[in-house]
Amino acid sequence: MSTTDRILFLLKTRGGSQAATLAAALGMSAQAVREHLARLCADGLVQYDDEAEGRGRPRRRWSLTERAQSLFPDSHAELAVELVEAIRAELGEAELERLIRRREQMALATYIGVLADAATLKDRVARLARQRSAEGYMAEWLIGSDGADFVLVENHCPIKAAARACEGFCRAELELFREVLGPQCRVERSEHILAGGRRCSYRITAAGGAAS
Repeated sequence: MSTTDRILFLLKTRGGSQAATLAAALGMSAQAVREHLARLCADGLVQYDDEAEGRGRPRRRWSLTERAQSLFPDSHAELAVELVEAIRAELGEAELERLIRRREQMALATYIGVLADAATLKDRVARLARQRSAEGYMAEWLIGSDGADFVLVENHCPIKAAARACEGFCRAELELFREVLGPQCRVERSEHILAGGRRCSYRITAAGGAAS
């Protein structure tokens, strides 16, 4: 992976960042990173905001542009939207929902197999994140700040175009997570790409309190 690709990946997964922060993650000098960022900015792939902090010099925070988001895979976006619209027009909304539920059941069977011998909720969340990453969601997981829950983060949505055309895909995925992780936890979406968020994230709270 080139340095440019690594910078884009970091901005995708971490959100807006200063050049010094990127430099530390990449093991490079801040000046070298700024040179890469300047070229990416000229290409329309990154943008920046200067944030005032007290009386000092404003801090420059870099982020991806909408054009850069298109560099990450979106699972044949145009075809997916055309199929959604064709099904809606030819068969109706009810049939479209039925097909989404069918897709959900197929995914559920896959996830049940992946999580089958996971002994704890922590193991299930970790395996679910790995599976979602394999599907293109750039997923990761972490223990919440209070130690009582987990957070599943999806830094990319490879079906974003289809989900915009039909919100049933997002509803189905939330229901899927709730079913596959089991009744011993609560799953709530806390960030949503289609609602303007940088990523989708889900807070998973164990029924017994502490994450385990």
